Amino acid sequence: MQEVINLLFVGVGGQGSLLIAELTSLAAVQAGFDVKQTEVHGVSQRGGSVETHVRFGARVHSPIITPGEARVVIALEKLEALRFAHFAHPQNGELLINDFEIVPSSVLNAAELYPYDAFDVLRSRGYSLTVLPASDTAHQLGDGRMANVVLLGALSTLLPIDAATWQKTLQMRIPPRYLAGNGSAFQAGQQFMADRQPAAT
Repeated sequence: MQEVINLLFVGVGGQGSLLIAELTSLAAVQAGFDVKQTEVHGVSQRGGSVETHVRFGARVHSPIITPGEARVVIALEKLEALRFAHFAHPQNGELLINDFEIVPSSVLNAAELYPYDAFDVLRSRGYSLTVLPASDTAHQLGDGRMANVVLLGALSTLLPIDAATWQKTLQMRIPPRYLAGNGSAFQAGQQFMADRQPAAT
């Protein structure tokens, strides 16, 4: 594969966007790709924005994605999707978004100013987006913290990395006591993407 695939992971500190970016990078390495990753933490420990750039392909020279280059923007929170949507490629870019809201507690009048209509705004601007109930799904599986892995499972269906490699990567990186739950979360994300596709005729 000569194409370089650009992925931007965004969320709020504590949501686990760094973990799923790392898992994607590890899976790409296991699949034989050249991989570059860089992180921008900001004030993540205070609930601030976090972004991680992952690029992989036959040969990658820089870890930085510039606006308009991302094949997929993976957003764990609605406001972050709106904030980073301009990184998506204008022709073949996609936004993969968790249907979840975190109203910034440190911002004056945040509840009134929060963009609850973010999905409608993004669609009106011509973006292609897939919205997943990742947090709700994770809670149903017993741990809301696994919303990130639900999104990762969905993302995996868009990338040229096979199922065995993803499974091996999860086993390498996830502690054994959390592996079964995260495996179920990953499969739930994959299933969501399968269900959104029209049935073959």
